[in-house]
Amino acid sequence: MIVVCGEALFDVFCDGDTPAGYALSARIGGSPFNLAVGLARLGVAPLFFGGLSNDMFGRKLASALESEGVDIAAAPRPPAPTALVTVDVDAGGVPSYTLYGSATAERAVTAADLLRVPQDADAIHVGSYCMAVEPVASTLKALVTRQHGRSLIAFDPNVRLTIQPDRKVWNDAITWMLPVTDLLKISDEDISLVYPDRTPEEFIGMALDAGVALVVVTRGGQGVLAATRAAGTHTLPAQKIEVIDTVGAGDTFQAALLSHLSRHRLLTRAALLALDVPALLAALRFAGRAAAITCSRRGADLPTLEEVSAQT
Repeated sequence: MIVVCGEALFDVFCDGDTPAGYALSARIGGSPFNLAVGLARLGVAPLFFGGLSNDMFGRKLASALESEGVDIAAAPRPPAPTALVTVDVDAGGVPSYTLYGSATAERAVTAADLLRVPQDADAIHVGSYCMAVEPVASTLKALVTRQHGRSLIAFDPNVRLTIQPDRKVWNDAITWMLPVTDLLKISDEDISLVYPDRTPEEFIGMALDAGVALVVVTRGGQGVLAATRAAGTHTLPAQKIEVIDTVGAGDTFQAALLSHLSRHRLLTRAALLALDVPALLAALRFAGRAAAITCSRRGADLPTLEEVSAQT
């Protein structure tokens, strides 16, 4: 079982001007939400651990997760509204995000809620802005501390300065996480935001020195860098496609990477440390194909296992 921790929210897109303002389209989303759905579509049954409101948006998020085959039994249901995030996509398909609301359900996850999370989980995934806002950040750190050495710990910072503008908070979160992380997926954009003086290669070295078993740096159209101590650092080019937008691309990559490792019985720290080059590249290619499919569609519409397998 893979436990996915963090936010579920609504992404709000502009569908054009109207005489009185804008036509808006509200879509279910949030990085961990997308990841959980992606895992389910790729044949891995996830458990979602994130605050879900009982308002109309929260009810939709809960029903959407269940309809995808995601277990929400562990998800707290705090008396708080659902977060709404506007998504402004530029001419190149790259999104920027603005959060509306702060006392929202995804933040209201407390230490008492940790009793909901099984201690025998194969993997725990944390990340995105829930690692940078309270009280949920402290709760997730307590979960990671509890599960470190029991479960594989996966981490994707998914830095959003429009939601948490303090770079030091992100730096502190990443610094805290690196020694307890087994699989780190981070974008080159995240690295440049938090570590502007470090190249991706320098960051990879820092992460490996801190104890991360597998470091993956996604670089958009430039492809992927990945490294372990045993296999070294390797580059994989991006698949050439017509990009509609990149919303959910990173979430898709991480879901596909975790699902591939799970299916091939590699979802342990020991297995990651022992990965040989062919096994590492096979996992990266699978994840890259999945992310390319998402980029060819609007929004975070993650692919199924059958769709990704058909691209081989």
